[in-house]
Amino acid sequence: MNLTPIPLTLPPEGNLIVGQAHFIKTAEDLAEIVAVIPGAHFGIAFCEASGPCLIRTEGNDPELVALAASNAERVGAGHTFYVMLRGIFPITVLNAIKACPEVCSIFCATGNPVEVVVAESALGRGIVGVIDGSAPKGIENDSDRTQRREFLRAIGYKRP
Repeated sequence: MNLTPIPLTLPPEGNLIVGQAHFIKTAEDLAEIVAVIPGAHFGIAFCEASGPCLIRTEGNDPELVALAASNAERVGAGHTFYVMLRGIFPITVLNAIKACPEVCSIFCATGNPVEVVVAESALGRGIVGVIDGSAPKGIENDSDRTQRREFLRAIGYKRP
């Protein structure tokens, strides 16, 4: 078995969600979840693992749809999906995506540089994990904690 890290391409000023699901309707169901968020621009790709084994796509932004499909094609792992987002953070839709009946797991939701670690066998390819962003450089101090808290309030994720 071979393990290969595959870097994903993130949308400029955007984020991505990578997960695993189990049914052909995944792309359409995920699009219905994201499409109801005002200001959300998105592209979704889902890799079928049986039948014609196509990469199914949905979205409202052709650039993000193409980017999702490109990432899906490079990884080439069945039953995986790629949601490219601009105009919203993943946290806005993450719980709804997790609650989607065909979603099995989420590997990452990030705006950081990310690599997908892919295992390949005679059967095909699968994601075994992700490398998301940089390694820690230390433990936050009081000043760092204050900056973190101010940032979360500035972007509206915590109340003042």
